[in-house]
Amino acid sequence: MKEKLGSLILAGLPGQDLAETSKSFLKKSAIGGVIFFGPNYESPAQIAEMINEAQAARLAGAHPLPLWTSLDQEGGRVQRFKAPFTKIPEAIQVGIAGSPKLAFELSELMATELKAVGINLNFFPVADVNSNPKNPVIGPRAYGSTEEEVSKMVTAAVRGHLTAGVTPCVKHFPGHGDTHVDSHWALPSVNTDLETLRSREVAPFLKAFKARCPMVMTAHLLNPRLDPDHPATFSEKTLQKFLREELRFKGIIISDDLLMKAVVDHYGETEIPVLAINAGCDLLCYRNQETAEKAYEALVHGWESGKLSKERVAQSIERHEKAKAELIQDYKPVEIQEISKAFNTEKAQTLLAAIEAESVKNGYRADLASRYDPTTRSKA
Repeated sequence: MKEKLGSLILAGLPGQDLAETSKSFLKKSAIGGVIFFGPNYESPAQIAEMINEAQAARLAGAHPLPLWTSLDQEGGRVQRFKAPFTKIPEAIQVGIAGSPKLAFELSELMATELKAVGINLNFFPVADVNSNPKNPVIGPRAYGSTEEEVSKMVTAAVRGHLTAGVTPCVKHFPGHGDTHVDSHWALPSVNTDLETLRSREVAPFLKAFKARCPMVMTAHLLNPRLDPDHPATFSEKTLQKFLREELRFKGIIISDDLLMKAVVDHYGETEIPVLAINAGCDLLCYRNQETAEKAYEALVHGWESGKLSKERVAQSIERHEKAKAELIQDYKPVEIQEISKAFNTEKAQTLLAAIEAESVKNGYRADLASRYDPTTRSKA
């Protein structure tokens, strides 16, 4: 089992070509997956070649299951791969359009383009309910300000990705909508009572799980009603007792990026990966390779010292192997010459026009998209 510890890590990679150091890391450590960001991307052909090489390096290390190849491609301000990928509207515009059918078709379109270059996992859709008008991190990334608005769009988006063959991951559990602090820069504390938490924040996640979403991302935030001592990513009470036992989620739990200030300002670099796995995370997300390598070393040390729960490791590895066998075992390298026609098609433009028309009819204004008061949908 020790030789499989790397499968618990998702790592960012440097540059727009696969470096020799990255190939070595993929072969020797057998990490579970990679995550791409804007600086990794130049063109569909370039990113497809980089993904092909990463998968080849992984498989060359005698590891039979492929990598998770992932990114955050939500639309709006969070879209890592730009043109010629279709420019996707903000979630708030899709929510205001009010059509689960259009949300499904948009999600299917997004996933089709991502799959064309070799992406098999997208950290999408956002299941947070934007209930706090002072929220600096969610805002127009959410489909709406009520559970009903968010749930119907999230379930449609989950189904769209699954239909097109890309794994969706809902985020940020147990809900990042009712906060006025951005966890990229500090640790938010959300004192939402448990009744509201269950009926408003958690309901979209539950409905996403019922729509067969196989993965959920944690939020780096503290909810004292769930756990007064630890933020969700490091909370056994939140992940094991609440998410696993009460909500009966059986899929993969992935951390949000473990280099965010909400984490590194409160926990030591070498203790972070051990604490997160012991609490209930199955996959640890690091946005750069250097820190991911240190995390792998920390897991090995934790295994050898007895600080890392071998039972938890075994559970996580079993979930990974089952999910990969079901979702991405049929991996084949991308045929580079075949992908040029996959992007920004006439069908895509027709769909975007329909979303634009429906959202404007329902009161959406692009110039106010980032300033909607979630309780009134008017200028804040």
